[in-house]
Amino acid sequence: MLQERIATLDILRGISLLGILLVNIFAFYLPMPYIDLASWFTTPSDMVWQQNLDIYVQSSFYPLFAMLFGYGFAMQWQKAQSREQNFYSIGLRRLSVLFVFGFIHAVLIWWGDILMMYAFCGVFLLLLLRLHPIWLLSIGIIIYGIMQAFMLFIVGFINFNTEIDEYLDITSVEQAITAYGTGSWVDAFMQRLTDLSIQAGIGMWFVALFTILPYMLIGAAASKWRLVERAKELKWLWLTLAIAGVAIGIFVKSLPIMLTRTHLLDYLKVYIGGPILSVGYIGIIVLLCLLPVVPKLLSPFAKMGRMSLTMYILQSIIGTCLFYQFGFGWYGKVSVETGVLIAISIIVVQMIVAEIWLAKWKQGPLEALWRKLTYKANTKAG
Repeated sequence: MLQERIATLDILRGISLLGILLVNIFAFYLPMPYIDLASWFTTPSDMVWQQNLDIYVQSSFYPLFAMLFGYGFAMQWQKAQSREQNFYSIGLRRLSVLFVFGFIHAVLIWWGDILMMYAFCGVFLLLLLRLHPIWLLSIGIIIYGIMQAFMLFIVGFINFNTEIDEYLDITSVEQAITAYGTGSWVDAFMQRLTDLSIQAGIGMWFVALFTILPYMLIGAAASKWRLVERAKELKWLWLTLAIAGVAIGIFVKSLPIMLTRTHLLDYLKVYIGGPILSVGYIGIIVLLCLLPVVPKLLSPFAKMGRMSLTMYILQSIIGTCLFYQFGFGWYGKVSVETGVLIAISIIVVQMIVAEIWLAKWKQGPLEALWRKLTYKANTKAG
């Protein structure tokens, strides 16, 4: 049973890596910080593909990954408690190393890094891990609720019911296309710093506490309740979450496409529909993994999930090499459909890499380094 439940978590991580790449692939070949993706494409095929990704993928996989982060972090805390170890020093070192990985990733490889934000939010998670799961869940929901109530007040205040005007920062778009599409590595590096100043601006750190931390707290609560481990006895709970999550999530996320696209509907799509659909996806996967054959069929995702940090960084390395001028130079030259096919191809390559790597080693290379740097000052903890 222990192996099965770990497989379920790893499968969830592996599948979330696919979802994250399907979204991130846009940011590898388009000047993402400076365009409105929903109005960028003009050909019917691109528009349909983008809309489908918007409904089924966009904003539904980073909450899943954040919840898994919280789930795993709480598992480590409970393991340390059973060994009577001080997890606070271990956890803080673990988060510090993750932040450094994220910083190197953002500055040298790709501006869209999420690891630094995870490490930052993880500090607050660490401080709250001692709490009973009902408190973790409540605090997560309250923090998220405060953000939604505040934003919906702002939405109403500035009349977000108005239709969305096409957003396009043409000067910045041209600069990004020139730097990434035709420039050298140095040009791409300088542009990456500019993009990073937007991605990791001061406001973004504050917003992360209201958008990423709540998912981590909810994941930690689920971990303390052992909801995945107890999936068999809780199958009706998971079935309810799966059906309601998918039905409500897809409905809310479809509203801007079914109706007139407004700021309000776009906001609801991302911050309400996105996480609800995420919970639905988790429910489906957890239930499917109760069938003995499914974990075996999905083992390639599980192996990717065991190396999720390595795989996440590897996606950025492959993506920049494919699309930037110092690589294959495909920047701005692919359709949405082609982008999806490239993303799936990258995942297949990663599955093969994970299969080969884990046949010889127990962990991915970055996971092993992360562990070594975390426990170096406390060899007994290792």
